[in-house]
Amino acid sequence: MQYRTETRSSLSSYNKVNNMGVFPSDSLVRIESMAAESAVVIFSVSTCCMCHAVKGLFRGMGVSPAVHELDLHPYGVDIHRALLRLLGCSSGASTSPGGLPVVFIGGKMVGSMERVMASHINGSLVPLLKDAGALWL
Repeated sequence: MQYRTETRSSLSSYNKVNNMGVFPSDSLVRIESMAAESAVVIFSVSTCCMCHAVKGLFRGMGVSPAVHELDLHPYGVDIHRALLRLLGCSSGASTSPGGLPVVFIGGKMVGSMERVMASHINGSLVPLLKDAGALWL
């Protein structure tokens, strides 16, 4: 499994959350860009057991996802807030690892651990991975 982190110099412009608590469009653009870099992208926290489990699930299936550890990323807190809002969580200001991991397959958000595991159990995860080019079997 490959782990990728971005440095401050590799990231484009950055804006703070405005006074209404709305995440800036830069966060969405950043997420979209990061989600498109590989067939499977996982937004994770390095100390989260559920994040470790979902990475292990994909690794066990022979998939090599791009993993972004948000606790090690220079804009991880803002990306996490934006992901929480995309998931529909009521508290986009949370700094706990709630809502993580968040998985994107083929550039589209699958969701958090519950959604990934439900897809795996009902058999829809493998076709998603095949369509995205992450599995060839």
